[in-house]
Amino acid sequence: MQALTTSPFLMYSDGNGNIFEDTSLYIAGRSGWDAYPIPVEDWIQLPEGGQLYELPGRRGIGIDVETGDMRLCEKGWAVAAFIPPAHTGLFMAAYETMPDAPTLPLFCYTAAGWLDNKLYVPAVRIEKDIRQEATGYDDNQIKSGHNNLLAAYPHNRLVKHLMENCCMTYTCPAARNLALGRWECPVPISPACNANCIGCISFQPEDETIFSTQDRLTFKPTAEEIVEFTVPHLQSAPFPIISYGQGCEGEPLLMWETIKESIIEIRKHTSNGSININTNGSKPDAVKALCEVGLNSMRVSTNSARKDIYTAYYKPNNYVFEDLIESLKVARSYGAWTSINYFVFPGMTDSIEEYEALRSLIRETDLCMIQWRNFNIDPDWYLEKIDVQDTGESMGVKQLMELIQEEFPHLKYGYFNPSIERIKGDYQQDFAH
Repeated sequence: MQALTTSPFLMYSDGNGNIFEDTSLYIAGRSGWDAYPIPVEDWIQLPEGGQLYELPGRRGIGIDVETGDMRLCEKGWAVAAFIPPAHTGLFMAAYETMPDAPTLPLFCYTAAGWLDNKLYVPAVRIEKDIRQEATGYDDNQIKSGHNNLLAAYPHNRLVKHLMENCCMTYTCPAARNLALGRWECPVPISPACNANCIGCISFQPEDETIFSTQDRLTFKPTAEEIVEFTVPHLQSAPFPIISYGQGCEGEPLLMWETIKESIIEIRKHTSNGSININTNGSKPDAVKALCEVGLNSMRVSTNSARKDIYTAYYKPNNYVFEDLIESLKVARSYGAWTSINYFVFPGMTDSIEEYEALRSLIRETDLCMIQWRNFNIDPDWYLEKIDVQDTGESMGVKQLMELIQEEFPHLKYGYFNPSIERIKGDYQQDFAH
């Protein structure tokens, strides 16, 4: 797409679901606590599947088209964009928060502007894989697949949870792909967790000002329940993966014995596909036990490569930041593919201090991949919760990506767990057809 030659205009909401442009203001972007002009080369059209949010109690910050000065848009509430999977935002929406403003729900809030009847966001497409493209989901086919799975496994509690809750209620892309019989199959397994993440999407304290976006798994699946539907998926799906650890549950490593039992049984039936775990990496001994029986891919989630920032957000129980580093090293020692699920917060992720810490993590763990994920959280609330008043000097998310890639050319970038075919073959191929 041709680069813009001028910045898009700021948008505002009237509070009733109507969004307007303010042609007296170019849109500014947020990095850390501050607002900045957004380079024109950073803008792309809002990808299909993206949507706009109004931000109640917040006035958008723009750049006056006449004077070049930053000022507030007093006409209505600020507006931000949700950008769909496979894309990483470079700037958040810039606004000033009023004293009575409610805490924002757990979504990402990327800057968004309007120009020539098109919506624009500062973002990059970080992943070629199309597995969660909005255009790839046919509701009729999903409903048919949902019905077929429930009929095929009438007594399987996990299939029921994945289809009725994840697929049909929360429209989880991974569960919808399972209904369509393709690619990555989610395997939630743990109702409990050993972290108290501030932005947990499946559990929030009753006295908190935000709500979890979905209900957590309420039972412990058996190995038999897991094997029953994952083996057919591995045998028949294109580029198949099964992934323990999903947003609708706690920490899967707390159920490592059941996972181990299920992997052993799965591999008795099929050698197809990749077996992955999405985890906080809190139990290196459990990771070792799973790698020994066939786990070949692991993604560890983190908001930071710095111990203090990680600990302030995750609030770990009975484990420490060093455990996740050790888990990554253990998995690599068995030849497993390792990723970090890296929550991108412009101004924090691209700070000089974070950059140095990330370089150390990559070197120490021989990391295979960074999944550059948009951080679903109210920016003000997050920085206040982890007690960060000054995010320090930053370089820009795009420059961070470029510098890391230059230093570590083997390191892959993306948004999803790659299939075994991609891991072993041409990583860059686009094969989710």
